[in-house]
Amino acid sequence: MLTYARSQAARTGVQAIGPSGGACLRLLAAAVGAKAVAEIGTGTGVSGLYLLRGMRTDGILTTVDPEPIRQEFAREAYLAGGFAVNRARLIPGRALDVLPRLADGQYDLVFCDGDPAESMSYLAESLRLLRPGGVVCFEGVFQQGRLTDPGLDDPRTRAVRELVQEVRESTRLLPVLLPVSDGLLCAVKR
Repeated sequence: MLTYARSQAARTGVQAIGPSGGACLRLLAAAVGAKAVAEIGTGTGVSGLYLLRGMRTDGILTTVDPEPIRQEFAREAYLAGGFAVNRARLIPGRALDVLPRLADGQYDLVFCDGDPAESMSYLAESLRLLRPGGVVCFEGVFQQGRLTDPGLDDPRTRAVRELVQEVRESTRLLPVLLPVSDGLLCAVKR
């Protein structure tokens, strides 16, 4: 199932979370006893498989992606992984169009792996969606080394820097930046 999802990611040009980042997601989902998880960026299902493995057996993954074909690959990977069809709710569309329709304070974990330029909006939506004690995670914050290069000031890198600063300085969050995959920024909502 992971092999299939990763091969589809490589074939379609999707950057999938690495094994170390996936293991962290699985651990975090298990640590919070996740029953409801929202994912921004389904991709081909790699991160979803890790999340589902860590979630409670009655948990539901709600995952959003603008590309329905990717979601079909993810659905196939989830089924091949032994997860019942009702364990994943795949919603096609832009995250910022879909997330406002999800219920406030009902999610245990929100995983953000969408457009880095929209990170601050994802954070705002995540804080609304999460229950107290819930966890938000952002994948790819190192931006393949771009984050720490002071000579780079493109909009995408600026957006991620702003996100990291906001999470670090927020009194509503307890953050950690994990050096796994391409940087996994996680925070517990107080």
